[in-house]
Amino acid sequence: MIDRRGFVLALGAFCAVPVMGHAEQGILTPKEALDGIKAGNLLLVDIRTPEEWQQTGVAEGAWPIDMRRKDFGPILLALLERNPSHRVAVICRTGNRSGYLVDVLRKNGINDVLDVPEGMVGGRNGQGWIKAGLPIVSARDALSGIPSDLTVD
Repeated sequence: MIDRRGFVLALGAFCAVPVMGHAEQGILTPKEALDGIKAGNLLLVDIRTPEEWQQTGVAEGAWPIDMRRKDFGPILLALLERNPSHRVAVICRTGNRSGYLVDVLRKNGINDVLDVPEGMVGGRNGQGWIKAGLPIVSARDALSGIPSDLTVD
């Protein structure tokens, strides 16, 4: 069982700090993430901002949930608790925010979240989702796929 209080406090501290293919190592390539989504055993959370989703679109099958939301911690916790048979991974623009988030979670005893360090647009960690030619949907379409009962206010 995940300690809700510690988790939410850790994410609150994390979000206040400005942050400029291998599941056994806690990371996935974009292709591995897409394969997991298609297989039905991975939930991919796009933690970027709504403006970023609008600019590039969202990875097909990903759930866009802005990590700056005050209720981001409870939402991510709900995803983990409600989907015990699924792996959960996070993706951002270039891998900086997702890597930092996964590190904060691990330091707080939450080891079940994987990182897609190449991000959507790539960078020092690789070419990214978009340059790999993987499918993208509009932000509006991606947002419409998030279950309404998962939204926490």
